[in-house]
Amino acid sequence: MSTTSAEKFDQIESHHRHGRSTGVTRSVMEDQEHSAETAMQPVRPPQASWTSMPHKDQLAILALSRMVDFFQMASLSTFMVHQLQSFDPSLPNSCISRQAGMLQGSFTAAQIVTAVLWGRVADEPNIGRKKVLLVGLIGTAFSCIGLGFSRSFTQATLWRLLGGAINGTVGAARTMVAETVEKRFHSRAFLLLPVAFNVANILGPIFGGMLVDPVTSFPTLLGPSSVFGGPEGVAWMIKYPYAATNMLSAALLFAEAALVYFFLRETLASYAKRGPSPFGWLDTSRGLLARLVPRRKSDYKALDPSQSVGLLAGIEGDAINMTELSPEGYLEKPFAKPKLSFSRLWTSNVVLTLLSIAIFDFHMGAFSSLWIIFLSTERAEKHHAARSPSDPFYFDGGLSFQPTAISYALAVIGLVGLALQLSLYPWANSRFGLMRCFRYSLVLFPVAYFLAPFISLLPSWTDAPQPASGPWIWIGISMVLTLQVTARTFALPASILLLNNSSPHPTVLATIHGLGSSTSSMFRTVGPIAAGFWYGVGLEMGAVGMAWWIVAGISCIGCIASFWMRNGSGREILLPGDEEYQEIQETQARTRD
Repeated sequence: MSTTSAEKFDQIESHHRHGRSTGVTRSVMEDQEHSAETAMQPVRPPQASWTSMPHKDQLAILALSRMVDFFQMASLSTFMVHQLQSFDPSLPNSCISRQAGMLQGSFTAAQIVTAVLWGRVADEPNIGRKKVLLVGLIGTAFSCIGLGFSRSFTQATLWRLLGGAINGTVGAARTMVAETVEKRFHSRAFLLLPVAFNVANILGPIFGGMLVDPVTSFPTLLGPSSVFGGPEGVAWMIKYPYAATNMLSAALLFAEAALVYFFLRETLASYAKRGPSPFGWLDTSRGLLARLVPRRKSDYKALDPSQSVGLLAGIEGDAINMTELSPEGYLEKPFAKPKLSFSRLWTSNVVLTLLSIAIFDFHMGAFSSLWIIFLSTERAEKHHAARSPSDPFYFDGGLSFQPTAISYALAVIGLVGLALQLSLYPWANSRFGLMRCFRYSLVLFPVAYFLAPFISLLPSWTDAPQPASGPWIWIGISMVLTLQVTARTFALPASILLLNNSSPHPTVLATIHGLGSSTSSMFRTVGPIAAGFWYGVGLEMGAVGMAWWIVAGISCIGCIASFWMRNGSGREILLPGDEEYQEIQETQARTRD
């Protein structure tokens, strides 16, 4: 009885031990299976945010490069019409409006020819994006100095042409932003460029208007018998009243060039890293000439140094020893990755994106010119005599603003844009998506352009020909600018992203941005010139709004054209050497087997 009980006790204890062992084993196996399943699941990258964005210092330098470039343009807008009037005070307003359109368009006119060229040069492995950015900043600085000391419309136009021709900063900066961070950060990284634009639109007009004719603006410092002026004032500032504001723009461009040179890193993957050379600028010049003067194709190709065989020279000591060839030697020499040809990058999405950008930049350039001219145009004391005063579309005159008032009106653009850029845009973009924000924003442009000329009919505290003033005038200005800037806040970063994503292959990314910059320059040239011409004709007819309403109609076409665009992947064409291309080749090979 006792033996049987002992045996049963041993069996029960053994069963419990076995059960516990089995349970432990099963638990370990389940943990291992769970770990394996967890390891097999793809790791999601952290959500893109401003705090998690890498390379903030590099993005800050790139944003500053766009800010100082926009600064010189915004600063010029405050005094351009008055500088043209100082060249020849006898010219009528209609002629000054045409000259203003030509002067503003001359900068972008030169970029039509050179933007694609600078994009191709920036794709060269021995040059890269950084050198193109440096050349653009320094060259534009010298053109600002020349503009400030110009004494005629011809001189001013030539300096603006030179500045535009050498300025390849737009494509270079956009490409470097795209290559500095991963694609999931692009929507936030590219937002820095419009933010820079808005900051420049605040600071440029304020400082530009402040430094126009500084002897008069700061008499105690620069005027007669002042601290720095001497008995008659600062002589060169009296002779060149628009030089000081241009020299400030040049100083900012030179300072940014120094930041780029010392702290900005090259982003071109195939850039040939070499030590610093005092003759590095020769590489840029050589690459530029290589694009201007095409080489004749030949079957001849120079031998690689490793292919020079000693046996050919009859020197036995220099002969190749076949036993010394190893995987680390000549056979393992890497092949250069192929680059997409220029003729193959013209996909349908690239063409449609460039078309939409063309319309967008046409009316943006036209608005920039019309707004400055309209603010500066003398107020009309009565309606045009040839038409009935009751006709709502036939009225004449502008607001007669002086540079200081113009600077405030232009600064409103930057203030509204910056507030919307940092508050409304991120929420709307995440809620509605890139394409819908782009398309919906375009609808606001024609509304703003249609309403703009009616500001001159609002009640003013002063009578013509004195500058318009009073709350109704500034309410009207704020309403029109809020509509225009809201539309631009969403459309501008979206157009940059859509252009970047339309690139069919990463090897032509800078070229695509060069094409976009060239297209933008072309229509930002045509826009101000055409708008200035229409504005002059409208003044002669007594219909100051004619140019505005034509531009509104063109912007409506842009609304329609946007529905044919799509957000690309940035890699629509695959080349040998691409990972996706190799995967497709391997899949096809397995299918054939």
